[in-house]
Amino acid sequence: MLVVDLILPPHSGVIPIAAFCVENGRWSRRGSEEVTTFTSSANVVASREVKLAAKEKGSQSEVWSQVAVAQDKLSANTGGSVKAPASPTSFQLALENKNVQTSADSYVKALSGIIDNKNDCIGYVFAINGKINSADIYASNALFRKLWPKLLQASAIEAVAELRRGEKFDAPKATEVEGFLDSGTKGVEEEKAVSGRVQMVTRDSKDNVSFDTRDRAKSDVVVHRNIIKKN
Repeated sequence: MLVVDLILPPHSGVIPIAAFCVENGRWSRRGSEEVTTFTSSANVVASREVKLAAKEKGSQSEVWSQVAVAQDKLSANTGGSVKAPASPTSFQLALENKNVQTSADSYVKALSGIIDNKNDCIGYVFAINGKINSADIYASNALFRKLWPKLLQASAIEAVAELRRGEKFDAPKATEVEGFLDSGTKGVEEEKAVSGRVQMVTRDSKDNVSFDTRDRAKSDVVVHRNIIKKN
Protein backbone atom coordinates (compact mmCIF):
# COMPACT_ATOMS: atom_id res chain seq x y z
CA MET A 1 0.00 0.00 0.00
CA LEU A 2 1.53 3.31 -1.11
CA VAL A 3 1.00 6.11 1.39
CA VAL A 4 2.10 9.08 -0.74
CA ASP A 5 1.51 10.42 -4.24
CA LEU A 6 4.50 10.74 -6.54
CA ILE A 7 5.18 12.81 -9.65
CA LEU A 8 7.54 10.90 -11.90
CA PRO A 9 8.97 12.97 -14.76
CA PRO A 10 10.74 11.19 -17.63
CA HIS A 11 14.16 9.76 -16.71
CA SER A 12 13.52 10.44 -13.02
CA GLY A 13 15.77 7.60 -11.91
CA VAL A 14 15.32 5.62 -8.72
CA ILE A 15 12.94 7.24 -6.21
CA PRO A 16 12.15 5.70 -2.80
CA ILE A 17 8.48 4.97 -2.09
CA ALA A 18 6.93 4.79 1.37
CA ALA A 19 4.71 1.72 1.58
CA PHE A 20 2.96 -0.64 3.99
CA CYS A 21 2.35 -4.35 3.66
CA VAL A 22 -1.30 -5.49 3.48
CA GLU A 23 -0.54 -9.21 3.72
CA ASN A 24 0.58 -10.25 7.18
CA GLY A 25 3.07 -13.05 7.72
CA ARG A 26 3.99 -14.05 4.15
CA TRP A 27 7.68 -13.86 3.30
CA SER A 28 7.88 -16.26 0.37
CA ARG A 29 6.30 -16.57 -3.05
CA ARG A 30 2.92 -18.16 -3.76
CA GLY A 31 3.01 -20.96 -6.32
CA SER A 32 4.93 -19.94 -9.44
CA GLU A 33 5.03 -16.19 -8.71
CA GLU A 34 8.10 -14.27 -9.84
CA VAL A 35 10.37 -13.55 -6.87
CA THR A 36 12.71 -10.98 -8.43
CA THR A 37 10.09 -8.32 -9.21
CA PHE A 38 6.91 -6.90 -7.74
CA THR A 39 3.66 -7.36 -9.61
CA SER A 40 1.16 -4.51 -9.68
CA SER A 41 -2.35 -3.89 -8.44
CA ALA A 42 -4.91 -1.52 -9.94
CA ASN A 43 -6.82 -1.33 -6.66
CA VAL A 44 -7.18 1.54 -4.22
CA VAL A 45 -7.34 0.47 -0.57
CA ALA A 46 -11.01 -0.05 0.26
CA SER A 47 -11.06 0.81 3.94
CA ARG A 48 -10.99 4.13 5.74
CA GLU A 49 -9.48 2.48 8.82
CA VAL A 50 -6.63 0.93 6.82
CA LYS A 51 -5.89 4.32 5.25
CA LEU A 52 -5.83 6.01 8.64
CA ALA A 53 -3.58 3.29 10.08
CA ALA A 54 -1.04 3.88 7.32
CA LYS A 55 -1.33 7.57 6.49
CA GLU A 56 -2.11 9.06 9.89
CA LYS A 57 -0.70 6.59 12.43
CA GLY A 58 2.13 5.18 10.30
CA SER A 59 1.74 1.81 12.02
CA GLN A 60 2.39 -1.45 10.19
CA SER A 61 0.83 -3.57 12.95
CA GLU A 62 -2.30 -1.39 12.89
CA VAL A 63 -2.52 -1.76 9.10
CA TRP A 64 -2.50 -5.54 9.46
CA SER A 65 -5.06 -5.35 12.25
CA GLN A 66 -7.43 -3.19 10.20
CA VAL A 67 -7.01 -5.39 7.12
CA ALA A 68 -8.25 -8.32 9.23
CA VAL A 69 -11.23 -6.24 10.40
CA ALA A 70 -12.09 -5.28 6.81
CA GLN A 71 -11.87 -8.92 5.70
CA ASP A 72 -14.24 -9.98 8.48
CA LYS A 73 -16.76 -7.28 7.53
CA LEU A 74 -16.65 -8.29 3.86
CA SER A 75 -17.06 -11.95 4.78
CA ALA A 76 -20.09 -11.17 6.95
CA ASN A 77 -21.80 -9.16 4.20
CA THR A 78 -21.05 -11.38 1.20
CA GLY A 79 -22.17 -14.70 2.65
CA GLY A 80 -18.80 -16.44 2.88
CA SER A 81 -15.18 -16.02 3.79
CA VAL A 82 -13.23 -13.67 1.53
CA LYS A 83 -9.90 -14.97 2.83
CA ALA A 84 -8.07 -16.69 0.00
CA PRO A 85 -6.67 -20.17 0.76
CA ALA A 86 -3.44 -19.18 -1.01
CA SER A 87 -2.90 -16.40 1.53
CA PRO A 88 -5.64 -15.78 4.13
CA THR A 89 -4.16 -12.44 5.25
CA SER A 90 -3.94 -10.91 1.76
CA PHE A 91 -6.14 -7.82 1.37
CA GLN A 92 -5.50 -7.80 -2.37
CA LEU A 93 -6.84 -11.34 -2.79
CA ALA A 94 -9.82 -10.48 -0.58
CA LEU A 95 -10.64 -7.55 -2.89
CA GLU A 96 -10.43 -9.91 -5.88
CA ASN A 97 -12.92 -12.33 -4.28
CA LYS A 98 -15.77 -13.09 -6.67
CA ASN A 99 -18.52 -12.40 -4.12
CA VAL A 100 -16.94 -9.08 -3.17
CA GLN A 101 -16.73 -8.01 -6.81
CA THR A 102 -20.31 -9.11 -7.52
CA SER A 103 -21.65 -7.28 -4.46
CA ALA A 104 -19.85 -4.08 -5.42
CA ASP A 105 -21.00 -4.18 -9.06
CA SER A 106 -24.43 -2.67 -8.37
CA TYR A 107 -22.87 0.42 -6.82
CA VAL A 108 -20.33 0.73 -9.63
CA LYS A 109 -22.95 0.39 -12.36
CA ALA A 110 -25.25 2.92 -10.71
CA LEU A 111 -22.57 5.55 -10.16
CA SER A 112 -19.91 5.13 -12.85
CA GLY A 113 -21.60 7.55 -15.25
CA ILE A 114 -22.31 10.41 -12.83
CA ILE A 115 -19.30 12.41 -14.03
CA ASP A 116 -20.17 12.06 -17.72
CA ASN A 117 -20.30 15.45 -19.49
CA LYS A 118 -19.16 17.20 -16.30
CA ASN A 119 -15.92 18.77 -17.43
CA ASP A 120 -15.66 20.93 -14.31
CA CYS A 121 -15.70 17.95 -11.92
CA ILE A 122 -12.36 17.44 -10.16
CA GLY A 123 -13.24 15.17 -7.23
CA TYR A 124 -15.86 13.52 -5.09
CA VAL A 125 -17.08 13.06 -1.52
CA PHE A 126 -18.66 9.77 -0.53
CA ALA A 127 -20.84 8.72 2.37
CA ILE A 128 -21.76 5.31 3.75
CA ASN A 129 -24.86 4.73 5.87
CA GLY A 130 -25.60 8.46 5.80
CA LYS A 131 -22.20 9.49 7.19
CA ILE A 132 -19.43 11.19 5.24
CA ASN A 133 -16.43 8.91 4.85
CA SER A 134 -13.79 10.74 2.83
CA ALA A 135 -13.04 12.86 -0.22
CA ASP A 136 -10.49 13.03 -3.03
CA ILE A 137 -9.90 16.24 -4.99
CA TYR A 138 -7.50 16.62 -7.91
CA ALA A 139 -5.84 19.44 -9.80
CA SER A 140 -7.72 18.79 -13.04
CA ASN A 141 -10.75 17.10 -14.52
CA ALA A 142 -8.50 14.94 -16.73
CA LEU A 143 -6.57 13.55 -13.77
CA PHE A 144 -9.72 12.85 -11.78
CA ARG A 145 -11.34 11.04 -14.74
CA LYS A 146 -8.36 8.72 -15.05
CA LEU A 147 -8.61 7.75 -11.39
CA TRP A 148 -12.41 7.71 -11.03
CA PRO A 149 -13.00 4.03 -11.94
CA LYS A 150 -10.62 2.69 -9.28
CA LEU A 151 -11.77 5.25 -6.69
CA LEU A 152 -15.39 4.24 -7.28
CA GLN A 153 -14.55 0.55 -7.08
CA ALA A 154 -12.80 1.01 -3.73
CA SER A 155 -15.70 3.07 -2.38
CA ALA A 156 -18.20 0.44 -3.53
CA ILE A 157 -16.28 -2.35 -1.80
CA GLU A 158 -16.11 -0.33 1.40
CA ALA A 159 -19.88 0.22 1.18
CA VAL A 160 -20.31 -3.56 0.94
CA ALA A 161 -18.15 -4.02 4.03
CA GLU A 162 -20.22 -1.50 5.99
CA LEU A 163 -23.63 -2.62 4.67
CA ARG A 164 -26.42 -2.59 7.24
CA ARG A 165 -29.32 -4.45 5.68
CA GLY A 166 -32.86 -3.35 6.40
CA GLU A 167 -31.86 0.13 7.52
CA LYS A 168 -32.46 3.38 5.68
CA PHE A 169 -30.26 6.45 5.82
CA ASP A 170 -30.54 10.04 4.68
CA ALA A 171 -27.81 11.47 2.50
CA PRO A 172 -25.65 14.19 4.13
CA LYS A 173 -26.90 17.72 3.47
CA ALA A 174 -24.99 19.95 1.06
CA THR A 175 -23.93 22.22 3.91
CA GLU A 176 -22.42 19.25 5.73
CA VAL A 177 -20.46 18.27 2.64
CA GLU A 178 -19.25 21.85 2.17
CA GLY A 179 -18.12 21.97 5.81
CA PHE A 180 -16.25 18.71 5.39
CA LEU A 181 -14.43 19.99 2.31
CA ASP A 182 -13.58 23.20 4.14
CA SER A 183 -12.08 21.16 6.98
CA GLY A 184 -9.38 20.01 4.56
CA THR A 185 -7.73 23.42 4.93
CA LYS A 186 -7.77 23.41 8.74
CA GLY A 187 -5.96 21.69 11.58
CA VAL A 188 -2.44 21.31 12.89
CA GLU A 189 -0.18 21.40 9.84
CA GLU A 190 2.90 19.29 9.18
CA GLU A 191 5.06 19.40 6.04
CA LYS A 192 7.18 16.55 4.71
CA ALA A 193 9.34 16.28 1.60
CA VAL A 194 8.38 13.18 -0.39
CA SER A 195 10.90 13.84 -3.16
CA GLY A 196 12.79 16.78 -4.56
CA ARG A 197 9.63 17.82 -6.35
CA VAL A 198 6.76 16.57 -4.19
CA GLN A 199 5.77 17.87 -0.77
CA MET A 200 3.14 16.33 1.49
CA VAL A 201 1.19 18.62 3.82
CA THR A 202 -0.87 16.92 6.54
CA ARG A 203 -3.54 18.78 8.52
CA ASP A 204 -4.89 17.08 11.60
CA SER A 205 -8.03 18.26 13.41
CA LYS A 206 -10.37 16.72 15.95
CA ASP A 207 -12.71 15.11 13.42
CA ASN A 208 -10.77 14.92 10.15
CA VAL A 209 -7.30 14.56 8.69
CA SER A 210 -6.26 15.80 5.24
CA PHE A 211 -3.27 15.12 3.01
CA ASP A 212 -2.17 17.57 0.31
CA THR A 213 0.27 16.56 -2.41
CA ARG A 214 2.00 19.72 -3.64
CA ASP A 215 4.07 20.09 -6.79
CA ARG A 216 7.05 22.30 -6.01
CA ALA A 217 7.86 22.63 -9.70
CA LYS A 218 4.43 24.17 -10.34
CA SER A 219 4.23 26.88 -7.66
CA ASP A 220 3.18 24.36 -4.98
CA VAL A 221 -0.11 23.59 -6.71
CA VAL A 222 -2.13 20.93 -4.86
CA VAL A 223 -2.20 17.96 -7.20
CA HIS A 224 -4.29 15.81 -4.86
CA ARG A 225 -6.11 16.44 -1.59
CA ASN A 226 -7.39 13.47 0.39
CA ILE A 227 -9.66 14.23 3.36
CA ILE A 228 -10.62 11.40 5.73
CA LYS A 229 -13.23 11.44 8.48
CA LYS A 230 -11.71 10.04 11.65
CA ASN A 231 -14.90 8.57 13.12
